[in-house]
Parts: sequence; structure tokens; C-alpha cells
Amino acid sequence: MKTFDQINVIPFIDIMLVLLAIVLTTASFISQGLIKVTLPEAETAVESTASDKKSIQISINAEQKIFFDDKAITKEQLSKKLQALKKDSAIVFRIDETVEFKRFVFVVDLLKKYQLENLSILTRKQK
Repeated sequence: MKTFDQINVIPFIDIMLVLLAIVLTTASFISQGLIKVTLPEAETAVESTASDKKSIQISINAEQKIFFDDKAITKEQLSKKLQALKKDSAIVFRIDETVEFKRFVFVVDLLKKYQLENLSILTRKQK
């Protein structure tokens, strides 16, 4: 009978590399968000902060669909949800650069209607 003087760690390393790949893949989805939005460019764009994660997310994707915290909703549902928010609620607005301007105006108009003024509009830095 053959004795083992050392442990073969190669299978363990293979498993750990697969788990690392899975974690890194899911982490990139979490950081980018579930809704694909090509943000418009702005010369004065700044990096988003960690406080953005605690705020209400409103997004409009290229297909003109409105999302409230990553859930698709209608215009009427958005109005009801905004009406229920506190006046000092932090809101982050992400809108695809191809979306019609009237969609942007619609959301901003609702925010003004319910006096929600703590608004950040996400853009990306110009190249």
C-alpha cells in the first residue's frame, strides 16, 4: 500500500478559481445595475458615491420603459409611488441617451409636483 506524504491541492484550487469567477461576474452585475442604460455624456460628470445605493432609483431604458428601483412600472404607478415619498427622499435618475426628451420632462414634472427636490441625474464623463 502506498502512503501519501502530501495532500493534492490542485482540485481545491480549481474549485476556488471557479467560485472566484462566479463571484466576480455577479459583483459586476450588482455594481452596474440590472437595467441597461447608456448614460448621456457630460463634461462635468462626477463619480457616484456610496449614498446613491440608499436612494430611490428611477430609470428609463432605450425601449422607453420606466423603472422604479429596478421594477418596471407605468406612468400612473410612478406618480403614486412618488406621491408617497417623503419630501427629502434622495432620488437618482438614470435615463438612456436615446430616450425622447418628453419622457425626461414627464418625470421631472412629477418630481416638481410632489416637491421632491433631492435629485441626482446620472451621466458619464466625456472622453
